[in-house]
Amino acid sequence: MGHTQRVKHELHSQPLNIETKSCDRFHNGDYTVDVSINDYLDIYCPHYEVPLPAERMERYILYMVNFDGHISCDHRQRGFKRWECNRPDSPNGPLKFSEKFQLFTPFSLGFEFRPGHEYYYISSTPPNIVDRPCLRLKVYVRPTNDSLYESPEPIFTSNNSGLSLRVPHSSLGFLLFWTIIVL
Repeated sequence: MGHTQRVKHELHSQPLNIETKSCDRFHNGDYTVDVSINDYLDIYCPHYEVPLPAERMERYILYMVNFDGHISCDHRQRGFKRWECNRPDSPNGPLKFSEKFQLFTPFSLGFEFRPGHEYYYISSTPPNIVDRPCLRLKVYVRPTNDSLYESPEPIFTSNNSGLSLRVPHSSLGFLLFWTIIVL
């Protein structure tokens, strides 16, 4: 219809167009992208060159969530807003966001990724906008032979190895209680 798909290929970059017509796999939750450390994933928001009624143009808020948030498509499940696709009729073309999959980030709003883990993204429609189906994306960061670093952010990931270094909150409470009693 009025969609344009500008795909700019860059070194170590994978383009991804976010729109409901682009891929049924976004709805099913089985869309997975494999990346390596230091790769980029470019997100292109829906864009319309031909004016349409506002209710027909797609707008999304994109969240990074944990596994439960991905399955339920609920950003309140330990999710946080990453980007907002809110200018579908911009004269400058589609909004583009890039995620760099890196072990360390110097930016306070950046995110650190661990090899061998999955990360989850979902969409929701902004308030007062016609609801659209939830779009889901899973990103798998391929392991490398020389990457043993463990990121301090385990909430938004799932470890495929089945091992987890997370200590249940009840255990932490018990340790704190035990420490207070002993002292």
